[in-house]
Amino acid sequence: MSDFVQHVAQGDVHVLRLNNPPVNTLRTEIRAGLLAGVNAAKAAGAKAVVLIGTGRMFCAGAEMTEFGKPRQPPSLTEVFDAIEGFPGIVVAAIHGSALGGGLELALACHARVGVAGAQVGLPEVKRGFVPGAGGTQRLPRMIGPEAAAKIIVSGDPIKATEAHKLGFIDAIIEGDLEAGALAWAKANVGKTFTLARNRTDKISGQDPAAYDAVVAGLLKRTRGQESPKGCAEAVRASFTMPFDQGLQKERDLFSTLVAGEQSKALRHIFFGEREVLRIPGMPEDAKSLPVERLVVIGGGTMGGGIAMSAANNGVPVTIVEMSEEALQKGLARCHANWERTVSSGRLSQAEYEKRKALLTGSTDFEGTVAKADLVIEAVFENMEVKKQVFARLDKAARPGVVLASNTSTLSIDEIASATTRPELVVGMHFFSPANVMRLLENVRGAKSSWTTIATATEFGKRIGKLPVLVGNCDGFVGNRMTGKRTPQVEKLLLEGCLPQDIDKVMEGYGMAMGPLATGDLAGLDIGAAVRKARGTVAPVADAVVALGRFGQKTGKGWYMYDEKRNRLPDPEVERIILEVAEKMQVRRRKISDEEILDRMLLPMVNEGARILEEGVAYRPIDIDVIFINGFGWPAFRGGPMFWADTQGLKTVRDKLAKYAEATNDANLKPTALIEKLAAEGGTFAGMGR
Repeated sequence: MSDFVQHVAQGDVHVLRLNNPPVNTLRTEIRAGLLAGVNAAKAAGAKAVVLIGTGRMFCAGAEMTEFGKPRQPPSLTEVFDAIEGFPGIVVAAIHGSALGGGLELALACHARVGVAGAQVGLPEVKRGFVPGAGGTQRLPRMIGPEAAAKIIVSGDPIKATEAHKLGFIDAIIEGDLEAGALAWAKANVGKTFTLARNRTDKISGQDPAAYDAVVAGLLKRTRGQESPKGCAEAVRASFTMPFDQGLQKERDLFSTLVAGEQSKALRHIFFGEREVLRIPGMPEDAKSLPVERLVVIGGGTMGGGIAMSAANNGVPVTIVEMSEEALQKGLARCHANWERTVSSGRLSQAEYEKRKALLTGSTDFEGTVAKADLVIEAVFENMEVKKQVFARLDKAARPGVVLASNTSTLSIDEIASATTRPELVVGMHFFSPANVMRLLENVRGAKSSWTTIATATEFGKRIGKLPVLVGNCDGFVGNRMTGKRTPQVEKLLLEGCLPQDIDKVMEGYGMAMGPLATGDLAGLDIGAAVRKARGTVAPVADAVVALGRFGQKTGKGWYMYDEKRNRLPDPEVERIILEVAEKMQVRRRKISDEEILDRMLLPMVNEGARILEEGVAYRPIDIDVIFINGFGWPAFRGGPMFWADTQGLKTVRDKLAKYAEATNDANLKPTALIEKLAAEGGTFAGMGR
């Protein structure tokens, strides 16, 4: 018996248990154990074999730490050949998840059974490559190319019950899975099961034009990404080529994509999202305080979104508002949000009722806060207002309860100074809309205890967020870095660009929206108010705002908007830009797309390096994960620090120095860290290794 694959004979049905917890990835030892187990069962005259996972799932797929290294035998192909050549039946019994190579393993079996709550999927597209062990060839043969393309191009898992309806899970097992799978296998010994590779009923007579039309719709949302196109191409081979040729096509696409920059970027983020949860220096005995009831102060857009996140994940939450009218308005907004999700079919009525029951409201500040295990303040972004709220919270909350602020820029230390418990104060900066966005920037104050940090981290995970711990400074990490891009936007507009030129380049890079369109969405008056408070000016933006052009909410901003909020270039904005440039005696010129991209990204990279120097972020990957999950940065680009590494830090240093001089922007002077890494031939990714 292998440690990695447990082999148990139950009469003429043998069980092979994948035993590589917690997720049973297909590392070398698992592949070897499976091959040996199938061959041993065959030699023993077994009539059926049941493959099942130990622990919480069947199999999460390939062991990604083996990527880029010489692959040790046996290959998955050898394992699948042994399964397909088995003289009886091999049945995959699925619980938890069967993802990627795990589902491909199941598809190579003669049959598949699973529990109703299991999930199956081929998420390789999200790592920048195509399934590489026959998934793009076997699944279409079982459910048809169009249905398979929807699963493979999206990479999203589906429930076992849906897979059963589609036809690639043969039975849903109730009760104990292993016992049920054994009984099912025994009952089906002697029956003929056509292997997926030999099936043609779902692919014969397929219309390539109809397939291409379906795929074109699927690819609309994947602008700039290579792997979705590769997945669609591989599935197309399932009905235009014989099986073995289709497999070769799939392998060729896999090899090309996995070696590409996009796949490296996506894997960088995949591992990074696990790395950010490991907080350097946190003692092993630092434990989160128990949180049975959350109280959110403020029922506006942010407060409501935070409360929804809690209720969505089973946490009882109470919103506290100043007036009954404001409270009812806030609760109604949350309910309306959920109702829209119900009407779209993404939420059941029963689940909605459950969430609604977990969300309550009150105007009794002291009485409600006294019952809280954690308080998150989400009031107006003004230091004096926040300090007043925290002084009041300090008196009302029980001793030992953590008080968190959802501030996006303000000093946590100054907020904490309004309390007698600064060690229990932490920033929990959610991103809008808070019920949707995954990022949670947790901000450690100078006096925040490890228990407080552990509480913010664990609670963030519990409500479905990805918490990244950062230091306390103006704007923390994300907003501080994007703030350094703003002066270059102004300069580009003065020197020769129009709003659509900048947005076109950034959207071509993969951003969902360019910076000027994003400004229109958020409201240009908000940025103007921040500039006024800080005593800074932006001649072009200020001139736009002075004409009452605040963005989408007024129908005009950097763009004009029709009744459906479609944006259109506005000649009036061009006139404003030309007038300001003439007044400031700036000679306009044609600016290349490459220069626009450099001047949008380099200021953020430089500020990111400064943030690392100051210890505001622990690691470069923390910065990249923040931008992917909170700022719409395309995951297939890997984040700003990853981008800088792909350019080469010598190139980054030289371009920064050039643009610092050309644009008279002191923020672009290369930081000491960039100078050091460039001189050493180093990278951000290599820091600390």
